[in-house]
Amino acid sequence: MAWRQRVMRRNSWITFHLCVASFFAPVLLLMAISGGLRLLGVEGSVKETPVTVPSDASLDLASHHLEDEVRELLMDAGIDHRFEYVGGAGHDHSAGGHGHSEDADKEGEAVTLTTYPTSRVYYVLQVGEGGVQVTRHEPDFQERLIQLHTGNGPGAFKYLQRFMAVGLVLMVLSGFSIGLSAVRLRTLALSLGGLGLLLFVVLAFIV
Repeated sequence: MAWRQRVMRRNSWITFHLCVASFFAPVLLLMAISGGLRLLGVEGSVKETPVTVPSDASLDLASHHLEDEVRELLMDAGIDHRFEYVGGAGHDHSAGGHGHSEDADKEGEAVTLTTYPTSRVYYVLQVGEGGVQVTRHEPDFQERLIQLHTGNGPGAFKYLQRFMAVGLVLMVLSGFSIGLSAVRLRTLALSLGGLGLLLFVVLAFIV
């Protein structure tokens, strides 16, 4: 009876591991491939196109409605661009989208604003004494993946990434548990786990 319970428990872990791994496999593969290519020197590219805006265009960097002003400025230029928020040296989105940094108060210095997410077409605005200059940025597929990878994707995708982080932890723990539950695999699982931990410590903190 005890043997049968252990087999059922192990089969449950295997099923759980399979479900979690299968669900997150597409996203994990895309993230791993894009990050690996970047580490190998395969960078993405961004096509930049200047945008003509009205000569009297201006932005109040201290405004509590800066996102709305950016939308209006782009609309005046004939651009219907949907974005979630504006980030940059002159606008602190972490303050709820209603703050501005000290850089915005330095006279004579241009401030760069960027519409997010940057995993799709986005716009960069240079705000200075000479007015506002706008550039359209169109990332290629590799750059889009990198932006998703670094947390600059849509808000909904960020929730998926948080969920995936939990799922990845559970997937690793369930896989390790499966190895420990099988007598003939226990030594291998412990040895490889120890080797992986040793390499991590040496390469991350010693070398």
